[in-house]
Amino acid sequence: MSSEYQTTETLDVKGQSCPMPIVKTKQAIDELEAGDVLEVVATDSGSMSDIQGWADGTDGVELLEQVEGDDVYTHYVKKTER
Repeated sequence: MSSEYQTTETLDVKGQSCPMPIVKTKQAIDELEAGDVLEVVATDSGSMSDIQGWADGTDGVELLEQVEGDDVYTHYVKKTER
C-alpha cells in the first residue's frame, strides 16, 4: 500500500455500501481545510468508481490515489481551493 501522503484524517467506511462511503467522504471533506488530505478506507469495491466519479465532478476536491488491497480499498482525497 502506498502512503506518500501526509493524511490529516482517516475515514473508516468498511462494511458500508453505496451510497454511504460517498456521503461520509463528502461530510468529512467539508470539515477539512484546503490542502488537507483525507484517507478513506472501504470494503465496497464500488467505492473505486464511486469516489473517482464524485471527485471528478466536485469542485474543491482532488483524488490523489486509489489503492486496491486484499478486500480493502484506500482512497486519498485532497481538499483544494474552490
